[in-house]
This record gives sequence, C-alpha cells and structure tokens, in this order.
Amino acid sequence: MKKKIIKIKKLKSKKKLVCLTAYSKPIAKILDKYCDIILVGDSIATAFYGMKDTKSISLQTMINHSVAVSKGIKKSVLVVDMPINSYRNFKQAKKNAKKVLKKTHCDAIKLESNGKNFSIIKKLVKSGIPVMGHIGFTPQYKKKFKPQGNNKKEELKLINESKEIEKAGAFSLVLECIAEKTSKKITNAIKIPTIGIGSSKYCDGQILVTDDLIGLSGFYPRFVKKYLNLEKILQKTLIRFKKEVLKQTFPTKKNTY
Repeated sequence: MKKKIIKIKKLKSKKKLVCLTAYSKPIAKILDKYCDIILVGDSIATAFYGMKDTKSISLQTMINHSVAVSKGIKKSVLVVDMPINSYRNFKQAKKNAKKVLKKTHCDAIKLESNGKNFSIIKKLVKSGIPVMGHIGFTPQYKKKFKPQGNNKKEELKLINESKEIEKAGAFSLVLECIAEKTSKKITNAIKIPTIGIGSSKYCDGQILVTDDLIGLSGFYPRFVKKYLNLEKILQKTLIRFKKEVLKQTFPTKKNTY
C-alpha cells in the first residue's frame, strides 16, 4: 500500500481530513496546498458538463480530467471516481481500475456501494488497488435524493455496510447525507477514516464539490456552505472588460506588441 494511503489511515481520530473535488490542473494546484485528499468526482457530470445526473459520464472522460488534475498535485492523495457501469463485476472493475491508475497515476479509486459489491472491493485491494468506499445517498444507485439513516433499520444497515467495506480492505469511506447520530456511530464503529458530505461534524473528514463551495454551481442543498460568491466577482470583472472593449480603452499600448 502506498505511503500516502497509509498516512491517511493513520490520521483517523487524530486530525480532520480536508477533501475537495477538482476537474482541472489550475484548480488542483490551488487545492493541493490545503487538502489531504483531492477527488476527481463523477460530480463532474453535473458541475462541469451540465448533465442532469452523474450516470452519463464515461470512464474516458474521468480519465482525461484526472490526467489534468494529477499534473497540479504534489502532496495530496488523488482519488478518482469510477463511474457507473465501470465496475459491475470484478473482471471489469480490475481492468478499468488498472487503466485509471496507469493513465492518471492516481493514488486510489472510489466505488459507490450498492450493498452487494464488497467482494469486488476485496479483490481489487488484494490486487494492489487502493479503494475508497462510499455509502449513504449513492447517486449512481439511488433515483431520488433522500437523507439516509434516519430510522433504526437504515441505521443498522449502514453500520453493517460500513463494517463490510472496512473488512473488504477499503482505506476510507465517504458518508453521504447520513443522519448525524448514524454518522457518529459509523465513525466510532470502524477503524478507517470516514469522510462526510452532509453527514455531520462527527466524521473524520469533510468533502464538498469545489464548484458548490465557491458559488459557481447554482446547487445549494442544505449540506453545502457557500464560502464565496465567485459568480458575482466574475460578473463584475466581465462588466468591466466589456465596458473597456466598447470604449476602446482595452487593449492599450501596454497590451499590444
């Protein structure tokens, strides 16, 4: 197992993990100074390509963006999302995961749990492929958004699922939109770090889609905090640029060869 991955595992309960998404080299280069983990998420489908969900993004598109992101990273752990239908069985998962690792030089891949693919995770890890798990609201497998773990039945199911994923050898686990009390129980029940998105402060780390955090996506569910309204800043900049072009005050001699 890579040193970077071992380091992440050792940070469980010692330091909160800072995680964000990136789809390009310039953003990755900025995030690398502040993040422990950078994820090339299949959220690229909605945040970057304007698709209605994450189910139409291809493996090749994920690879292309991950290659760009990897060029901006020096210290962070780079994780790449495996898109839907790219890991339906172990043979397919191994073939595609190896392709991702070879092309992108990432540190790990991420698989969403469907409650049945534990053996795929186990076999991938045994093959030397580090895996991050993902439970709760899993967009690849659930049609409608609904917070998870709000009743005893769901809570027990999620706790068992997290234990199975840990047993399979995953080095960390994303908890998406899971009730606070359930997230806390999961985090205490397993020895690998939990990374929350809409799943309370009790997780070992937090992840958000960067486009949501900086106010570019237009998507603001309850679990997102908009730290910056970049859209407004861009509007002001573009108004100024347009004005200068129309008034012919740009370009000046300084901007001309």
